[in-house]
Amino acid sequence: MTEKVFHLNALENKLGYRFRNPELLRQAVTHASLGRSSGNIYERLEFLGDRVLGLIIAHRLLERFPQEREGDIARRYVQLVRREALAGVAKEIEFGHYLLISDGEEASGARDSDTILSDTLEAAIGALYLDGGIETASNFIYKLWNPLIEKDRKPPLDAKTALQEWAQMKRYKLPEYKVISHDGPAHSPEFVIEVFLEHHQPRKGVGPSKRRAEQMAAELLLADLRLGE
Repeated sequence: MTEKVFHLNALENKLGYRFRNPELLRQAVTHASLGRSSGNIYERLEFLGDRVLGLIIAHRLLERFPQEREGDIARRYVQLVRREALAGVAKEIEFGHYLLISDGEEASGARDSDTILSDTLEAAIGALYLDGGIETASNFIYKLWNPLIEKDRKPPLDAKTALQEWAQMKRYKLPEYKVISHDGPAHSPEFVIEVFLEHHQPRKGVGPSKRRAEQMAAELLLADLRLGE
């Protein structure tokens, strides 16, 4: 027990905040492989943290880019709150080191999983909000996301938009997306979608929504196009 308390104290130092209710932080970093048996499931905190992150990032983008249109702001927003961005932030602060997980998940490489890292980091944001309020959560998010916000001086193009513009530049027909399969339970679906572009091999993307799967398929096809240039 002492080791776990020390572990979480070290994480508090990493987050730059001392919790009044450390149990919130412990729940945030307790993976479902342990939480389902102990009653400490991080998904509720993750749900809250996702909304807190979205609100703070949206507010920050509107402040930082007052002249940009809604569409440009929306593309910036998507890049900043997507799973890959969260996982990147988590890896930067070595967040996976602090997760409480089962031996089985440990052996499977859960500490380096983008999905687990992004979900538990959102849970930690939710815990920061509940314990310290919106200012505490904002301070944490601003510190780690500001470099990402400042990185792109121009609004990024999402993969589907970039692929469409590439096709238009080459005077090709617009890319077409086809659902190959839709499996999994309602709370955790998995879509497989294939993108077709004339004169090129189709690529498949997988994701928890059609949008995510389409984006992955477009990203993979764009990677092929860049290799061929």
